[in-house]
Amino acid sequence: MTAVIIGAGMHPWGKWGRPFTEYGVAAARAALADAGVAWSEIDYVVGANTIRNGYPGFIAGSTFAQALGWTGARIASCYAACASGAQALDLARTRILAGLSDLALVVGADAAPKGFFAPVGGDRPDDPDWLRFRLLGATNPAYFALYARRRMALYGSTPADFAAVKVKNAASGALNPNARYRKPVTAEEVLASPMVADPLRLMDICATSDGGAAVVLASADVARRRGIDAPVRLAAVSTVTPVFPNTTLELPGFATDSSLAVPPPERPFRAAIAHAAYEEAGLGPEDLSLAEVYDLSTALELDWMEDIGLCPPGEAEKLLRAGGGRVRVNPSGGLASFGEAIPAQAIAQVCELTWQLRGVAGARQVPGARAGLAVNQGLFGHGSAVVATT
Repeated sequence: MTAVIIGAGMHPWGKWGRPFTEYGVAAARAALADAGVAWSEIDYVVGANTIRNGYPGFIAGSTFAQALGWTGARIASCYAACASGAQALDLARTRILAGLSDLALVVGADAAPKGFFAPVGGDRPDDPDWLRFRLLGATNPAYFALYARRRMALYGSTPADFAAVKVKNAASGALNPNARYRKPVTAEEVLASPMVADPLRLMDICATSDGGAAVVLASADVARRRGIDAPVRLAAVSTVTPVFPNTTLELPGFATDSSLAVPPPERPFRAAIAHAAYEEAGLGPEDLSLAEVYDLSTALELDWMEDIGLCPPGEAEKLLRAGGGRVRVNPSGGLASFGEAIPAQAIAQVCELTWQLRGVAGARQVPGARAGLAVNQGLFGHGSAVVATT
């Protein structure tokens, strides 16, 4: 049995000042309409949680189900930080593959705070995420800057290299009606924007945004019975954890594991996320047409290009200067153009894969797209990668 994507929908990203539920419902209705499925036909709903939006955010599955209208459908809710959407997708896919569901709706939405993310309120001295803010003052941009500095030290990357990533993504985002930022920028504008965490400037770092995304999944047999002959195939979902010892610092950790007694694993965590998805799908980076990667910062996109196997370590800048290579990276515009709406962003990546593989992405269409990878990661060792194919 195969799980397929028969509907995709989004609420545009921005700062709208409305409850997150409205964004999720709008995205869900768009996905249902795209699939030609009535809400009453959905037998399983998975909500990706948004813990910054009160109790309704903690129980997003039932929140969206109630807002759309109680139907008796089974529900689930899950939180895995930025991997929430991928885990929600995996829950729905698993139920379909088990033959326990015919039509599943996966929804994620967020109403993000102003500025950069802060720890959830309250005193929690046993919470590493709370501690890294209180003890180190290590905001998310501070971590992004550390990764950027590491790249500069290892490979000689420059602020101009980072600016080139923003220029590329802004050009793509300008073509995307769901993007928050739809204006091309120049390298000079990036390099003149305010410094946030050296060496990263304001335009190097993604914003926090409101937005929503949803997909409708079905089995291939159910899709065929509904007259959908060539749906996008959900070929793999990777939600792997790191392998000890984790020798590369990961947000929000303070330190790495020692490799004195145990050698490092074959692959660092981020590379392992994509590798697991490739193995499950029976594909490799050479088979991709496009990749949606987790560009929390411009420097991190360069890291991800290497982590997913598009080029060897240290060569992403060279690939970018040569036009980006055969595989288009972040044709949606990426987080640079959208910002973070945490429970929605992995689902939004899958929406982009779906539209690209259908050939309906408009001016940003990747010609002849046949396979795509969406990859990011969540706090505390949550892997998140999805492979979709025609």
